[in-house]
Amino acid sequence: MTSEDIREELARIAPVRACDRLAELSALFHSAGNLHLRGKGKWALHLDLASGAAARRAFSLLRDVEIRSEIRTYRRRAFDRATRFQLHVEGSDEALRIFAAAGVLDRGGRPLERPPRRVIARACCRSAYLRGAFLGGGSLSAHRSPHLELRTAAIESATLLSELAGASDTQLSIVERPTYAAAYAKSWDSIESVLALAGAAEAVLALEERAVVTATSGHANRRANADHANLVRTSKAAQLQLEAVRRLKAAGRIERLEAPLREVAELRLHHPTESLRELAARTDPPVTRAAVHRRLHRLEELASGVGASMPR
Repeated sequence: MTSEDIREELARIAPVRACDRLAELSALFHSAGNLHLRGKGKWALHLDLASGAAARRAFSLLRDVEIRSEIRTYRRRAFDRATRFQLHVEGSDEALRIFAAAGVLDRGGRPLERPPRRVIARACCRSAYLRGAFLGGGSLSAHRSPHLELRTAAIESATLLSELAGASDTQLSIVERPTYAAAYAKSWDSIESVLALAGAAEAVLALEERAVVTATSGHANRRANADHANLVRTSKAAQLQLEAVRRLKAAGRIERLEAPLREVAELRLHHPTESLRELAARTDPPVTRAAVHRRLHRLEELASGVGASMPR
C-alpha cells in the first residue's frame, strides 16, 4: 500500500453535498495552494500536486463549483525528477466568492491559514477535509516504523487537522519545519483511523491484512527458531548419551546393568538420533519420556565414573 494507492482511492470518492465539495477544496488549497498577486488588482491561485489522481480530483471539484482551471505539468529539479501537476485558477469575482465560501481566502482576497468553523461543522465535511488534506499533501510510509503525514502550508492548518482527528478520538501530532507544517501519526491504530475518516476503506483493509500477515509471520519465525533450538539441544543431548553408552560398552559394563538401564542403553545405540519420546515408545513395556530421561542420565553418571577410572 503506497501513498499513490491511497490518493487513487480517495480521488474516486465524489462528494455529493455542496458542503463536502467546499471542505475538500479548502483542504486541497490549505495543503498545496499558493496565492500569486500580479499587480493592478489581479491575482491567481495555483495548486501544486504530486499526483495525477489528485490533480484530476481538484480539477473536477473546481468545475463542479463553476471555476475554470488549467492543468500544467513540470518536472522537479530534485534528484528524482518526479512529475508535478499544477492547477492554475485566474482570479475573478466569482472565484473570490467561491474561495471565500471555502475558507481559502477572506472577502478581501487575503489567504486564510485555516478555514472558519462553518466549513468543517458537519461530520461529513470533516471527513471531506481530511480527504482533501491527504490528496493535497499526504504521504504514508508503511514499513516497520509506520508514518503518516499530512503537510500544510501553515501551522494553523496542521493544528486544525489534529483537532479534526481528535474529534474522533484519533491522535495526530504537530510539527513545524522551515518550509511547511504537518500533522502526523506513527501508530498503526491512528493511521488506520485517519484513513478510515477520510474514506479510504480499501487502504485500511490492506493495512489490517498486512498487520495480520506480519504478526503470523513473526509467530511462525519464533516457532521455527524455537523448534530449531530444541532440535539442537536434543541432538547434543543424544550425542552425549550415545558417547556414555559406548564408554560403558567398551568397559564391558552394559551386560552388568539392571534390565531397564540395559534396555535404554541398547535403544540409544541402535537409534542414536531419536527423541526421548520416541525411545520411550520403543521400550517393553512402553514408559514415559521422563523415565527414559532419568535412565539415560543415570547411564551418563555411570559412564563418567568409568571415564575417571580408565587409564590414560
